[in-house]
Amino acid sequence: MAQPPVTASTKFDPNFTQNVINAIGPKTSPRAREVLSSLIKHIHDFTRETELSVDEWMMGVQFLNQVGQISDSKRNEGQRISDVIGLESLVDEIAHKHMVESDEIPTSSSILGPFWSPNAPFRELGASIIQDPHKGQVALMHGRVTDLYTKKGIPGAIVDIWQASSNGKYDFQDPDNQSDNNLRGKFKTDKDGNYELICLRPTPYSLPTDGPAGTLLNLLDRHPMRPAHIHLMISQDDYKPVVNQIFPREDPYLTTDSVFAVKDDLIVDFKPLTGHKEATLDLLYNIVLVPAPKDKTPTSHL
Repeated sequence: MAQPPVTASTKFDPNFTQNVINAIGPKTSPRAREVLSSLIKHIHDFTRETELSVDEWMMGVQFLNQVGQISDSKRNEGQRISDVIGLESLVDEIAHKHMVESDEIPTSSSILGPFWSPNAPFRELGASIIQDPHKGQVALMHGRVTDLYTKKGIPGAIVDIWQASSNGKYDFQDPDNQSDNNLRGKFKTDKDGNYELICLRPTPYSLPTDGPAGTLLNLLDRHPMRPAHIHLMISQDDYKPVVNQIFPREDPYLTTDSVFAVKDDLIVDFKPLTGHKEATLDLLYNIVLVPAPKDKTPTSHL
């Protein structure tokens, strides 16, 4: 009589993973139990499926150690690793799918990335976020923030913007050339939901490759380049916030973004502008927000 084929599930102790899951204590919250049980199961299944060697396991341990060792208040290598393997973009996709409850589509979200700062100053509508010398093209960015359903402008919405300079670095990466909050700012929409500001046409740049993210990209035979982009966080108390990035249409890295953040409706057009005292490019970018539920149920926590 033929014997059943040997698989990863029959080759190793079939009770081991469940024993580890069963060791979770009774005081663990339901959500933590759900997430961690699934994590343990998938890690164990991955280990059995690939028959991970001791040397490979230790390589992974050392890699995680290096992620922690190189991270500090200005460098979040763990988040960068999540970006490189597409995890943050996947979490964002799940959150965005949960948010959309109708056939009408609000402004798309994208990943936050590691360079947002809570300290960006509020600036007057029409003001520039450019504080320091640069070699880029200056753009007039403007648009309207509206309600998905009523189509009316949303007054008092906060448009929080940040971007790298023309050398591909953000302010706190580049203290020798950039002052604090260079190319950052928060703008409140007017009574009709309009906003306007001066920024740079963004420049493509490389992720830092001197740490574990660079090691991983090299192992995967992938380039470290990000397409040029501007970061945005749009919020108003009565609406669900949107975090995204917008990308110039002509950028050569749109289809191979090293962190998988590009979406079709986040690709924008910079057009020539004449007669403006500062800007030579015009960027129109309208934003559509979804009203927040009136009965806000607290989200679950681990």
